[in-house]
Amino acid sequence: MRRWILFAQAVLVLPAPALCQTTATDSQTLQALLAEVHQLRQELRTTSIAAQRAQILIFRVQAQQTVVTRISQRVDNERSRLTQNQSEQRRFTTAIKRLEDLRYRQADNEGKATDEQLAQMKIRLEQLSAEEQESQPRKIELEEELRVEQTKLAQLHDELDRIDKLLEQASRTPANAPQ
Repeated sequence: MRRWILFAQAVLVLPAPALCQTTATDSQTLQALLAEVHQLRQELRTTSIAAQRAQILIFRVQAQQTVVTRISQRVDNERSRLTQNQSEQRRFTTAIKRLEDLRYRQADNEGKATDEQLAQMKIRLEQLSAEEQESQPRKIELEEELRVEQTKLAQLHDELDRIDKLLEQASRTPANAPQ
């Protein structure tokens, strides 16, 4: 009988430490898994936020590129208008000089038509000069605006490059490495 009591005690007492050890090991494993899941969730959140920021930046870059393109076209149009104006002024100046030479050689009665042409050409030349005086500051203003918008675009590109490098570094970092 005493054997049975010893046997019963042995059966009941010996498994208890083994059971406690298993519970502690399982608890540590669960804690480690929980910590890893938490870290993965945090990394996923960080990556998701970075991707959203990158997408927002891409939209901003596209919008800024549209602004730069539009202003660039306006600058090109203004330059073209100025170049055309200056070319027309040179043409009128040459024509006026030619008519003045012709008028100098003509008699007074023949020169009335030439005088009218000269007067009209001089008026047109003055108009062209006035247009140029108005157009020059507008062109300068547009060029300055273009430089400002190009600077903004370059800053957006720099920000995109920075995010790209951060994401690239994050993708190269092993998941179990300390950060």
